[in-house]
Parts: sequence; structure tokens; C-alpha cells
Amino acid sequence: MSHRTAAWLAWSLCAGCFALIGLALVLDFLTGEVPLRPELRGLRPGLGFAVLTGVLSLAFPTVGALIVSRLPTNPIGWLFCGMGLLYGAGRFTGAYADYALLENFAFPGGEYVAWLTMCTWFASLTLGVFLILLFPEGQLPSRRWRIVAWAAIFGAALVTLGFAFMPENLILTHPYVENPFGVVGVVGGFTTYDLFGASRFVGMTLLLTSNLAALLSPILRLHHARGNERHQLRWFLFAAVPLTVFLGLIELDLLISILTHDFMPQAVDILQSRQLLTPALIAEALAPLVVPIFTYIAILKYRLYDTDVVINRTLVYGSLSAILVALYFGGIVVLQRLFVLLTGQQSTLAVVASTLLIAALFTPLRRRIQSFIDRRFHRKKYDARKTLEIFWARLREETDLDAVSDDLVGVVRETMQPAHVSLWLRPETVSKKGGQTD
Repeated sequence: MSHRTAAWLAWSLCAGCFALIGLALVLDFLTGEVPLRPELRGLRPGLGFAVLTGVLSLAFPTVGALIVSRLPTNPIGWLFCGMGLLYGAGRFTGAYADYALLENFAFPGGEYVAWLTMCTWFASLTLGVFLILLFPEGQLPSRRWRIVAWAAIFGAALVTLGFAFMPENLILTHPYVENPFGVVGVVGGFTTYDLFGASRFVGMTLLLTSNLAALLSPILRLHHARGNERHQLRWFLFAAVPLTVFLGLIELDLLISILTHDFMPQAVDILQSRQLLTPALIAEALAPLVVPIFTYIAILKYRLYDTDVVINRTLVYGSLSAILVALYFGGIVVLQRLFVLLTGQQSTLAVVASTLLIAALFTPLRRRIQSFIDRRFHRKKYDARKTLEIFWARLREETDLDAVSDDLVGVVRETMQPAHVSLWLRPETVSKKGGQTD
């Protein structure tokens, strides 16, 4: 895949995620209250929380597309895009199932879409484990970590298999819906309840273990990292640690629930006490969404993946476009009202004047926005340019060769920061100078 094709595909996935989240929020708004048992109502936050999480989730595909645009061969960017796509698809299918089953029965396949929503939940967990394992180079720390990766894959496959065909309600996402693909029977002397119960218990155990073990990967990388790489990993850990903790709590609760529900029915079902974990559930819903935000901070502040040029241009021209569009339409409205007051009718001169104003403001406004972005987010580049401008102004007025030599050495040392800098002047001709840095 070429660099251009990869970037186009990544940004297309990003646009698809925006569309899925938008459609999901519309369906959430159109759907009434979901009928749940009192102990499960905490699992469905209100519309405001849905809007918040939906907007925050868009950081996944955006950061992923930025990374792919710069490094298409690094899997981290594709993992961000994949997580954003799975999250958006899960939100859309879940909202569609609620709307089709509760509001508009003309929409087909509500039960099957609800079943698909539950299955995609575990796939997103697997991508989260791989993101923590591979960050930031896109490679495992060593071959031994393949055990953790394969444990996550097998765990997700087994637990998905168990929940997908267990003959019961879709307790994870739509508890009021009966599983349309539930299988009832006996295989080799064991009932399907026993087989699928064992499958999801073993799978959830592997998934929980791999999730906790994966956190050791960035911690070990942080121990050996130096300089900017250490700061990049530290920002990522600010999100990875709470993500692992809260996600581990939910997975542990689900594991205990599977154990009591499938193998010890005489015990108290942990699902009946899950309202006690409502704060943890809310934190677990928010924790994954801060991962791309902290990654973006590492990209912007410590030049992770060297995407600062892409981000710089995006910020500059995005802000410039928004300001120019606002000035253009605002100018048309103001000038049209002015013409109406003066002449009693509208005039096309308002459009012409606004267009000329935009053309005149484009270059100076772009320079000011570029300077502001460099000053706020690319301070070293901004300081280096300012130092060179000051040196150039002094060079045009300075006549003392020794002073110019000292200034030149100081400027090179301050802007380029070499290990050593020295200046050599040819003795026979004062006007010809040579320099050497290393």
C-alpha cells in the first residue's frame, strides 16, 4: 500500500467513525427509556453522558489517521483507527437495536444487531491489549511477549464464542433481548450451558490476565527509555494505567458473574449487585477515551512519530479557514445591511468587497496564526527563528569581525545545539570566512 493510499484509507475510516457516532446519537435521542431491571439501570447512562463519550471517542480515529499519514507501516495508527471504528460501530448497532426493538418496529433485524453489538465488545478489548503491548514503536519488546498477545486473541475468541451462543439474554448490552443464536442441546454428555459457560470462563480469564500483563510492557519500556521517549511513554501511561485498572475491575466482576451464574447457581448472582460498581462502570467507559488524548499530547509536545509538521499545518490552515469563512459571511451580512440602510436594497458589492477583504487578509493572517502556533506548541522552532532574526539584524549593523564571530558561534550553539562548535577564518583574506561545526 502506498503512502498516499494509506493516508486516504485512514482518513476515510475517520470520516466513517464520525458518521457512525452521529447516527448513534440521533437514534439515542429518538429512543425512549430502555426497560431494564432496577439493578441493571446503572449500566445505561443518560443522553448527556452518551454525547460526551461519543464526542471523546472521535479522538481515536483522528489520532490514528494522523499517525498513519506520517507512518503508514506503524501498526499503532491502524490500531487507533480500528478501535475508533469498532467503538463507533458498537455505538451505532446498539442504538439501532434499541430503536428498532422499542420505538419503530418497522426497522428490521433488531435482535441480530443487538447480538452483533455484544460480540464486537470483546474485539475492542483485544485491540486495547495490542495497543498497550506495541506502543510506541509498533513492535513487541521481545519474542516472549507473544504469549500475552496470543492469550488475548484466544481469550477474546473463547469468551465471544461463549456469549454468542449461550441460550440466555444478551446480558452485556441488551438484557431485555433473548439471544437469537442460542444453542440448546447435549454434546458428548455435556450440555451447551456447560460448554459455553466453560468457554467464556476460560476466555475471560485469559483476557483479564493478558490485559494486566500488557501493562508491564510500557512500564519496562519507560525504565529503559531516555529523553523525549521517556516523556512520550509517561504521557501514554497516564491513560494506560487507569484504563487497565478500571477495565480489570469490570472484567473481574464479569468473571465472577460467569462463575456464579454458570457453575454455582445456588450462589448469589453477582449481576444482581452490579449497581455497586456503577462508578467503576462510568470510569471504565471514560478511561479508554482519554488514551488518544494523552497520545496526542505526547505527539504535540514531545514530537512522537514526528507528526508535528502535519499537526502544525492542520492547526494553521484549519484555524485560518474557520476565521476566513466567518469573516466572509459576516462581512456579507454586515455590508448587505449597510447597503439596505443607505440605498433601501441589497447589492452584489457586498460579496465583492468581502472577497477582496479575504484575499487581502489571507497572507498576514496566516503569518500571525503560524507565529501563534509556533509560539504555543513549537517553542524551540520559534525561539530558533527569533534568534536568527536578531542575529541577522545585528549582522547588518556590526563592523567588528571579532564580535560577529562571537555572535555567530553563540547563535549556532543556541539554535543547533551541537556537541562542539568552532569558527575558522582564512588569515590571508578577511572577507572570506569558513566555519566548521560538529
